Amino acid sequence: MSSLLPEPVRRLAAWCTVFLLVTGVTAVLVWLCVTFKTAVTPVLLALLGTALLGPIHRRLLRMRVNRSLAAALTCLAVVAVVGGAAYVVVLALIETGDQIIESLRKAGRDLAEHFGAAGTSVEDLAKNSRDLLSKFGGTAASGVIAGLSVVGQMLATTVLALLLIFFFLRDSHRAADTLRSMAPTRSGDMIEAMGRRAFEAVEGFMRGTTFIALIDAVLITVGLLVLKVPGAVGLGALVFVTAYIPYLGAFLSGAVAVLVAFADRGWIIGLWALGVVLAVQVIEGNVLQPVVQSRTVQMHPAVVMLSITAGASVAGILGMLLAVPLTAAAFGVVSELRARYTADAAPGPAGPAPASGTAKG
Repeated sequence: MSSLLPEPVRRLAAWCTVFLLVTGVTAVLVWLCVTFKTAVTPVLLALLGTALLGPIHRRLLRMRVNRSLAAALTCLAVVAVVGGAAYVVVLALIETGDQIIESLRKAGRDLAEHFGAAGTSVEDLAKNSRDLLSKFGGTAASGVIAGLSVVGQMLATTVLALLLIFFFLRDSHRAADTLRSMAPTRSGDMIEAMGRRAFEAVEGFMRGTTFIALIDAVLITVGLLVLKVPGAVGLGALVFVTAYIPYLGAFLSGAVAVLVAFADRGWIIGLWALGVVLAVQVIEGNVLQPVVQSRTVQMHPAVVMLSITAGASVAGILGMLLAVPLTAAAFGVVSELRARYTADAAPGPAGPAPASGTAKG
């Protein structure tokens, strides 16, 4: 039957079969991850944490520290740093959160006066944000079961992810053997290479994104402090957190900073704040991104936006945070497969030229 079809149609049918198979497997994997998200989420967070903390652990190992002790020290250092930073950020947000939200509401009213109904969405957003924060704050303070359940689940996920990071760091030298044991004998090398490339892509993304987020947050915070914008530290913390959502996070945090400056300091300071945000984005796009991410998997902005949208549709904010590193890992696997198949398909070196004459006895 297939011999009756022309060659282009047979190729199209083969590619359609491969596409349907890959789509089906991906859909099943996504369904399993959503179904068992309580167990999957700590594992994914631990993998990201391991990719970010791997260099610190390896440096301790080079200093001849025991593997278990090195993993424990790395986790303790992360708890100390992240806990201290979280305390500072939460304290700044508590002190300036109401002021920032009130500034957003004021900006919404001013925009509504100038542009009509188009500006009311900003005020509605600020009002809903304040209501949401009040709801969660009141729930946690009053000890309602639902609020305690959410807090308990978050704490359990964090603790489990931290324990998994310890085990992943301690046993990282066994990862290659584990991958080989799970793969067929002839595919061991390829599976190991794919796993290494995927992890290197995630590691490069996490380190690069963290460094860029820190630089962006510091520069914007300094700029807002110079302009005397209220809540500058809280806005800088917002910039750092949202930087893990490429493109969209920078747009949202920059827009909030500009609106707060516009509401409290007027049009002139608002334009200066806009200039600070745009200058930081130009530095990031033309200096930091090319230098920091030159050794990682490069992804087109359209691919990043689509992955963020898909992650948000599957798992909300957590999906947005996990979508890009997982896409980077997938790109790493694809690049490794392409390199291997390209090398296999390349013609080998030419053999020795045949002798022009016959040998005489």
